[in-house]
Amino acid sequence: DPALFATRLVEACHEVGFLLLVDHGIDQEFIDGYFDALEAFFALPTETKSLIDKRLSPHFRGWERVGAEMTGNRIDFREQLDVSTENPAYPVDVRPEYLRLDGPNQWLPEEYLPGFRAAVNGFQARMGALADELMAILAVGLDLPADTFRVAFGERPLSFAKLISYPPTPPGEAGVNGHHDAGFLTILLQHRVGGLQVLNAAGDWIDVPPTPGAFVINLGEMLQAMTGNYLVATTHRVIAPAHRYSSAYFHGPDLR
Repeated sequence: DPALFATRLVEACHEVGFLLLVDHGIDQEFIDGYFDALEAFFALPTETKSLIDKRLSPHFRGWERVGAEMTGNRIDFREQLDVSTENPAYPVDVRPEYLRLDGPNQWLPEEYLPGFRAAVNGFQARMGALADELMAILAVGLDLPADTFRVAFGERPLSFAKLISYPPTPPGEAGVNGHHDAGFLTILLQHRVGGLQVLNAAGDWIDVPPTPGAFVINLGEMLQAMTGNYLVATTHRVIAPAHRYSSAYFHGPDLR
C-alpha cells in the first residue's frame, strides 16, 4: 500500500529519524561484491593508498588514515575513502568559493585494484536511485508533490559516499563521535560487526545491530531544515567492538 507506506515512513522520520529498510531491491550479490572490493582496498599497503591521499585533492576527495578526521573536536578512530558524484571541476576562480568543493574523485590506477572503481560507482548509482525513491515517498507522506525534493536538488546534485574501516575503538573514544549528517538522507550499509548507536529522546545511546538484508536510513540537517524541524536528524556515533567495515551514501543537492 504506497500511501500507507509513505505515512509510516514520515511517522518514523518524525518520531525517531532512524529506520531499517528491507525489500529495497538491491541485490545481495552486488552488496557482497562491493564489500569484497572495499575490504581489498583497505588491505592495500599504506604507501599505495597514500597515492590518493585526500590532502592531494582540491575537492577533498580521497583516502584518510586513522585519526586524520575529527568530529566535535575529538579524533575519529577510522580509516576511510571519500568519493562523490563524478562532476567536472568548476573554474578555479568560481564564486562563491565553496563551489570548488564540487569536482572529480581521486582513483588508484586500475592495475592496483581491478574493478574497484566500477564497484564504487555502481554502489553510488544504486544508492542514488534508492534515495530518490525514498525522497519521493517522503514528499507524498508530507502531502507534497512527489518530485518536490528532486526539483529542489537542482541540475547538478552532489552526493557523497564513504568507505570506512574501523579498528576496534580504544576505551573512552569513538570510531566516529556523535554527530548529525549534514545532507538530506543517508543510506548506511553495516557489514557483520555492529557498533552504530543512535541517541534517543531520553538521552540514551541505542545500539543499531547489523540486520541481514537491511539498510540503515537516517536523515540529515538539510531535510530537517526544509521541513521546519518536523523530520528529525538524529545524533549517532560508532564504537566498534571489533574490526568493522561499513559504507555510507549521503544524498545531497546542487551546491548552487
